[in-house]
Amino acid sequence: MEEVVINIYNIVGNSLCIASDDGEKVYEQIKKALNSDKIAKVSFLNVEMLTSAFLNSAIGQLYRDFSEEQIEKQVKFADLDPDDLATLDRVKRTAKSFY
Repeated sequence: MEEVVINIYNIVGNSLCIASDDGEKVYEQIKKALNSDKIAKVSFLNVEMLTSAFLNSAIGQLYRDFSEEQIEKQVKFADLDPDDLATLDRVKRTAKSFY
């Protein structure tokens, strides 16, 4: 399966990933990769601030449109610090129960 690198810093345009609108742009890129049967490697390189609002838009709503199995298989995360990884895990848990 082909891998597509989704560089959040490049999509957002700066190191602050706080707005849900920016998360929506990331979501669209991941969705495109999943619909094309590709692996989405989501890179947080150079991201200095990350909020749950951003992650809910970027990652959480994937659980509305794709199965948990497909997301686990095709969405990979890179360059996340431990605090941000904990936030991401919380967003994923919430999204699974919500959708």
